[in-house]
Amino acid sequence: MRQMLSSFPFLDLFLFFFIFTSTFHAVTSTDLIRETCKKCAGRDPNLSYNFCVTSLQAAPKSHCADDLRDLGMVSIRLVRRNLTNTRSYVEELLKNKKLVDPFVRSCLHDCFNLYSDAIPSTKEAIKDYKSQHYDDANIDVSAVMDAATTCEDGFKEKEGVVSPLTKRNNNTFQLSAISISIVNMLRMN
Repeated sequence: MRQMLSSFPFLDLFLFFFIFTSTFHAVTSTDLIRETCKKCAGRDPNLSYNFCVTSLQAAPKSHCADDLRDLGMVSIRLVRRNLTNTRSYVEELLKNKKLVDPFVRSCLHDCFNLYSDAIPSTKEAIKDYKSQHYDDANIDVSAVMDAATTCEDGFKEKEGVVSPLTKRNNNTFQLSAISISIVNMLRMN
């Protein structure tokens, strides 16, 4: 086999180049994510550096991000995916016939509506982001952040009630904060 490869030196060179560029790109995208998250967390005390890195690295397209602009699109798409997933989760909770507390059920209905209304905001944010209307994209993603906060606050209106959506609302809030932070970095450049 080795003798066969040496008779095709361009193949050896191609394999070396392919492995080198694949490894180099993975390292640079990881560095981009870490550096971006460091800046985001430094600017927003509500944002966890570890959450930022973990979330962005979990998105497959983040490993193809060449720059902050690419990473910003990844972050907005993460927000959208999180919204649709959380909305579906709330919908499943509402289907549960064992959930008899009318206050909790009412809060879940409110959250379902808030998340439903926020989904078009992410679609608009993607459109605005692509056309470099960063102020508009910022407003769109801020609406998502507000939806998560309003949803969580609804459960706090009655003493002793524990929100079944606290973790999901927090994730939505932080993913939105990442997107807003990246949009603001791009806007300032």
